[in-house]
Amino acid sequence: MVRGAAIENDEATAVARARAGDLDAYEVLVVRFTAPAHRAATLLGAGADADDVVQEAFVKAYRQLGRYRGESGFRPWLLAIVANETRNLLRSRNRRAGLLMRAAVREDPMPLEPDPAESAEATERRRFLVEQLRALDVRDREVLVCRYLLDLSEAETAMTLGLPKGTVKSRTARALTRLRDRLPVKEVPGA
Repeated sequence: MVRGAAIENDEATAVARARAGDLDAYEVLVVRFTAPAHRAATLLGAGADADDVVQEAFVKAYRQLGRYRGESGFRPWLLAIVANETRNLLRSRNRRAGLLMRAAVREDPMPLEPDPAESAEATERRRFLVEQLRALDVRDREVLVCRYLLDLSEAETAMTLGLPKGTVKSRTARALTRLRDRLPVKEVPGA
């Protein structure tokens, strides 16, 4: 059996067992997908609240296992929940903008000015790229994060963001053009 097929089979088995109430099987899924879920939440804008977003996403996923159809795999289905939870968090943050903005300035994990000790060229390029991604419209940022930073396929991105595959394709092209206008060509994913 091919390794990828074995992993998918293990995933399908764990999902089936979790649906039947096997908490150990669900724990296997949690262990396997916590890192990608956390990365998605962070890159989509959850920041320091990424742990809370991921925890809530796993709770919701467990409660909704009966609705999971398995068409695209557990990972994109879970990441769709993570994306929704992150959007909910961002909406909540925007409602309390004044207080949260003051706290974010003090607790921002990525300072606007790089630490002098981190003057390496690669660090500077990454920082600049992240700044430019953050400056994009949320829809552009989400599609680029999913496609290039989370390395999801178009179909997985469509599932994660709840969009048609064609919309993902066109939005990705437009978002890359907007990002390309902001960056030197060598910095742009897919360039």
